Amino acid sequence: MLQHLIRQDADLRMVPTDRAELTTALQGLREELATSPDPDRIRVLTRWIGIAQMSLGNYDEAHTSLRQSLELAITSGNVRAVIATELNFGDAHRYAGDIETAETFYRSALDTARGTCPELLDFALQHTGKHLTERGNLTGARTHLQEALRLRIAKGNTELVESTQAALDRVDTLLGNAAAAAPNKWSRRWTAWLQTRTTVADASQWHAGFPAIREQVRGLAAHQRVQPRHLRDHPFPAEPVAAMAAEAEKALFTDGYLHNGKRNAAVGEAANQFATQVDLAALVARSTGLAVEQPHTGVYIGYTEGQSLDFHLDESGFGDANLIICLQRTRPTQADKASTTVFISTASYLECDLGAGSGVVFDGALTPHGRTPLGVGESITLISLGFRARDQARRTLTNLPPAPA
Repeated sequence: MLQHLIRQDADLRMVPTDRAELTTALQGLREELATSPDPDRIRVLTRWIGIAQMSLGNYDEAHTSLRQSLELAITSGNVRAVIATELNFGDAHRYAGDIETAETFYRSALDTARGTCPELLDFALQHTGKHLTERGNLTGARTHLQEALRLRIAKGNTELVESTQAALDRVDTLLGNAAAAAPNKWSRRWTAWLQTRTTVADASQWHAGFPAIREQVRGLAAHQRVQPRHLRDHPFPAEPVAAMAAEAEKALFTDGYLHNGKRNAAVGEAANQFATQVDLAALVARSTGLAVEQPHTGVYIGYTEGQSLDFHLDESGFGDANLIICLQRTRPTQADKASTTVFISTASYLECDLGAGSGVVFDGALTPHGRTPLGVGESITLISLGFRARDQARRTLTNLPPAPA
């Protein structure tokens, strides 16, 4: 209704494109409101009057109009309208500096969207992510915005994807990672492009659609420091694998957080002991030809029935080589096809079926990868480890191909 008269400023807050024009349009809405007998139309008008007043900086007036719109949405049982208006109400309080009240509205909208209106979940995550950014909870903000990005990529709406990418770029900058912001933006744009052209969910279409992305993937592969390799010949010792599996199960349950459709958790003492008992750097070097340091980071990952991870590129800071080890797996014997780790190479899609104690090494920043959906009764627990190249020059990614338009 007024979208063309409102833009986002450098802080990603709504402001007028032209203050005089928005003020004139606002007056028109007020005149219509004074004569409209339709409660549904009144709800829409009061919501947009509230948004306009918020964009103009008139927060008390915005609160009054949005409160009226929200009451009408609740009375009519229009869940979509309730969520949308709660998000606007949260913004109006956040802009006015009332952070606690804003948090109440964002959380209510987010909970409702998750439970009953998934088509608006990306909007709830986006608004909540911006709120957390301003609160200084940058880790929480990134988690919410990354989930919003995944959902918006699936929607295929370029404008929404770019809006979320802008919010993520701001979080990176605030985290003090200004130098990393450019490559991270690059990886997100590549991920968005990949996910609009292929998906882990439909393997039957992979080969038919592959010619359309072959040349672009070839440009990525030219810079890869490590080719995907399934370490079948190097099974990891059963005892430390079992210890990590037990630690991961507890961590994922108590401290796990949702990330890209599955649960992640920080590694603990069992993983640290494993890294001292097994010379992982030597193993990666022997398997790939890339001399690396011992792993500098790691995360537990848990998938359950129905979960998957669509094709993506990792942000470059995770490592120059990545090692995924399967810690535990439940796979019903009657299942037609098990979930696999899958990569896109210059020749085709490569599937890697990991059993407990086996691993795969690859360059996650430059190799599109994901996990196909888990079937009925299936679960898998992994540890993902990041390694830095010993040669500083191998860590610097230059002349990378831009993400296709």
